[in-house]
Amino acid sequence: MEYKVPTVAELAAAGQTPDVLFWVGCAGSFDDRYKNVTRAFVKILNKLGINFAVLGQEESCTGDPARRAGNEFLFQMQAMSNIQVLNGYEIKKIVTACPHCFNTIKNEYPALGGTYEVMHHSQFLQQLINEGRVTLKGGGEFKGKRITYHDSCYLGRANGIYEAPREVLEALDAELVEMKRVKAKGFCCGAGGAQMWKEPEPGKKDVNIDRAEEALATGAQTIAVACPFCMVMLSDGVKAKNKENEVDVVDLAELIDRSL
Repeated sequence: MEYKVPTVAELAAAGQTPDVLFWVGCAGSFDDRYKNVTRAFVKILNKLGINFAVLGQEESCTGDPARRAGNEFLFQMQAMSNIQVLNGYEIKKIVTACPHCFNTIKNEYPALGGTYEVMHHSQFLQQLINEGRVTLKGGGEFKGKRITYHDSCYLGRANGIYEAPREVLEALDAELVEMKRVKAKGFCCGAGGAQMWKEPEPGKKDVNIDRAEEALATGAQTIAVACPFCMVMLSDGVKAKNKENEVDVVDLAELIDRSL
């Protein structure tokens, strides 16, 4: 299927600005699994005729991993470079599928001169569903199926977004089965705080295995996530339990795209 992904530079050359800048992020650009989420979200935007664009080659890492790992200098360099580009194009509204990018641009860029309306794709999808712009074909392939949702730390505890992703899942007509630790008491997938790039500290059990066991205990056939870090950690956890053929780890955008 063909889909259009205009860049902000192309629109600017034609004297136009996008209503929404889709911030793709490193995972959405380079991680093979998460590229599917980028495609799914773009297909939804195309299908609904939303005037959006991406920065393309002008987008670089938000600096989140650098700051979490303690390299404040690198963070500020990356952030300032992005802010210059965003302000140069007079971007007002940003949507991203990555809670780490969302948190950094929304809460940490204003101090460096970058203030925008920033939405996570779960909020954006929820808004479209509420406005009646996304109509799902009778629940689609997920009707009546058991789905559990894993709260991303940066979406949930850091930004208090708990209902938007769940409302997106409710629109699918699936049966949402919650894990033991959810929402404000949610449990990390094991990747946050730049843990993604190092081996875990010695302990009784890896964090992602612990969380994957909790998800599998719900009996859900689908584990819904809304974050590339969570996607990697929970997929690895499910594989470690040899359940990858029975249980899918899927992003919200993919669930909606499959059901449109």
